[in-house]
Amino acid sequence: MKYQDYYQILGVNRDASAEDIKKAYRRLARKYHPDVSKEAGAEERFKEVAEAYEVLRDPEKRAAYDQLGSNWRAGQEFRPPPGWQSSTRGPGGSPFGGGFGGREFSDFFESLFSNLGSGAGPGFGGARGFQSPGQSQTVALEITLEEAYHGGHRSLQLQLPERDASGRTSTRTRTLNVKIPAGVTTGQKIRLAGQGGAGLGGGPSGDLYLDVTIQPHPLYQLKGRDITLEVPLAPWEAALGCKIDVPTLGGPVTLSIPANARNGQQLRLRGRGLPGQPPGDQFAVLRIVNPPADTEAARELFQRMARELPFNPRLHWPR
Repeated sequence: MKYQDYYQILGVNRDASAEDIKKAYRRLARKYHPDVSKEAGAEERFKEVAEAYEVLRDPEKRAAYDQLGSNWRAGQEFRPPPGWQSSTRGPGGSPFGGGFGGREFSDFFESLFSNLGSGAGPGFGGARGFQSPGQSQTVALEITLEEAYHGGHRSLQLQLPERDASGRTSTRTRTLNVKIPAGVTTGQKIRLAGQGGAGLGGGPSGDLYLDVTIQPHPLYQLKGRDITLEVPLAPWEAALGCKIDVPTLGGPVTLSIPANARNGQQLRLRGRGLPGQPPGDQFAVLRIVNPPADTEAARELFQRMARELPFNPRLHWPR
């Protein structure tokens, strides 16, 4: 069956008020009523408009329809989501107990709002009422690299959409205490079960997903679970070798610099990246930094090195 975009049919926005929906329906009903309209296909358009109004004028049916989300497109192939139930029927077996005066509705409408397959008994006295699960929601969550490494708790204030009984969309503020698991990475989602959109008719609430992004760090570069740190060295430290303390997210460690270390050389600190199975590593990238030749003594020392060290860094160039 084809998805019906009821908002598009009436020419209103998804946040339109009940009054705006009524005005749009009356205008289109006058335009396409088969008794007066000379428009081609007026009868079919009138049925579409009547069906759209039947759903959007009723706060409960409108809220149920909105649970499908806004990513569907008119004419797209559609199947009701798992768990969708509509089992309230009134006299004559019409959904929602209203009776639609013999109108014919589309397969799309019937699949959402009819009682087929609900198992209600004769007279529908055992009907459980309209139910649909709440819509899952996703919000962005920025955390520090330290939070990603250690884990922790964060109190979040979230603005989440909510539709009232008149059909208007508003936002409500919710405060949630969130546990951030150690080793979480950018792009990973933290699931908060039952914290999404409220279900209808006693249906279960949807889930809330926190889409994690790790903020840039002034010292470390992150790739996957691996961390890179630039380690500045004085020329004599690189030439002679030494031991230095380098920072890691888990605390400082002693790193052995080999003699004749090269600029750009990488040394691995195994398991010092983000926690995981397996954990990431930390890579120390060596950067040789020359002291400034800003005094006579410093310039004399560099001149002595130039005279006494037989070193040509461009010796490998072609001649």
